[in-house]
Amino acid sequence: DITFIEQATEGFADFARQVDQTSWDEIVRLSGVDRAQIAQIADRYAKSRHAVFGWTMGITHHLHGTDNVRMIANLALLRGMIGRQGAGLMPIRGHSNVQGIGSVGVTPQLKKAILDRFEQRLGIALPTSPGLDTMACMDAAERGEMDVALCLGGNLFGSNPDATYAQRAFEKLGFVASLTTTLNTGHAWGRGRETLILPVLPRDEESQPTTQESMFSYVRLSNGGPARYPGPRSEVSLLSELGRRVLGTDGPVDWKKLESHEAIRQLIAETIPGLESIASIGETKQEFSIPGRHLVAPRFPTESGKARFHAVALPAARELGPRDLRLMTIRSEGQFNTVVYEEEDLYRGQDRRDVILMNPQDIIRLGLKEDQPVRIRSSAGEMRYQRIRPFDVRPGNVMMYCPESNVLIPRAVDPESKTPAFKHIVVTVDAET
Repeated sequence: DITFIEQATEGFADFARQVDQTSWDEIVRLSGVDRAQIAQIADRYAKSRHAVFGWTMGITHHLHGTDNVRMIANLALLRGMIGRQGAGLMPIRGHSNVQGIGSVGVTPQLKKAILDRFEQRLGIALPTSPGLDTMACMDAAERGEMDVALCLGGNLFGSNPDATYAQRAFEKLGFVASLTTTLNTGHAWGRGRETLILPVLPRDEESQPTTQESMFSYVRLSNGGPARYPGPRSEVSLLSELGRRVLGTDGPVDWKKLESHEAIRQLIAETIPGLESIASIGETKQEFSIPGRHLVAPRFPTESGKARFHAVALPAARELGPRDLRLMTIRSEGQFNTVVYEEEDLYRGQDRRDVILMNPQDIIRLGLKEDQPVRIRSSAGEMRYQRIRPFDVRPGNVMMYCPESNVLIPRAVDPESKTPAFKHIVVTVDAET
């Protein structure tokens, strides 16, 4: 869409130059997709009137994950599939509040607008130095520079690459406290010298309504329900009591008041730009879309108001040896993030998780056989006595379940997103002796 490119974007010339300098042979070799299939997909896209580009962690779990997303955006910009109805970009997230926690400011460095509102509302000066991302926290713990970890839900140990390193980092912490709804591997292997596990209520057992942000940037109310077991407390009540006991009652934050979810929503509305409507959601029960997320006009949140093309070179690919395979880690139907609820995987027809899914051609080529116990090695570690299962995966590639296979994942991260490369690890597979 030449008109759209000229009027609503910038950087196209550099992008086009980069594309022109890239040979078809290189594209086919590095993508593993033949030119005819690429042309077929391109033809369908060229004829489409509306297109939404969705992606998941198969795109972002690479050392070049950020550039992967940039190229998706470039593709959408070429035909003006951003900034109008019936088109756009949508990163697909499975957790109900993965996006929401970032929206309210839980990032290594607060956005200036949020920082300013916090300081104005609370009457305090907040630190402006950047915080640590996940891998930086693990590195600091391993170096002995951190003493306490307060884990709110999830499984920090299980979401980290190089499980051996992650366990060592946790063991150097003086104290680890986990607020959790379900026991997981982190409570067994992600322990400090002293560890406290505090069971909390899940969202659907809260006595007060809570809010969540969907993958479509809608904020909606969740009413909660009766608790299944006596004992667990609301996560909010634990945090507010912790704040009161540690910081006292004479500071700028009324911790007792913040035991009320309604009071928290009022504070969010006052301090987080774009979430002002959350102040009334408890009364109106009406979900709302966060402003600026759904672009229906070709005006973009940049200094110039134009969308930017990015000139992205193809990433270098390591050549595989005769016995090398590329590993990608996956989740099963029976797990939620890194918390595994059952061994069976209905998605892939597997009855257990200690398996490596391989193309039948690779099984024959390597002299292996179905259900044979094997040893898998990478530059980070090894897994033993895993069972071979044939599966419809492209030759040269294998699949294993996360978080068990995290022991094989090196700690290298995308330099921009700081995301580990869970989807492209070189491994070897050998029969157990």
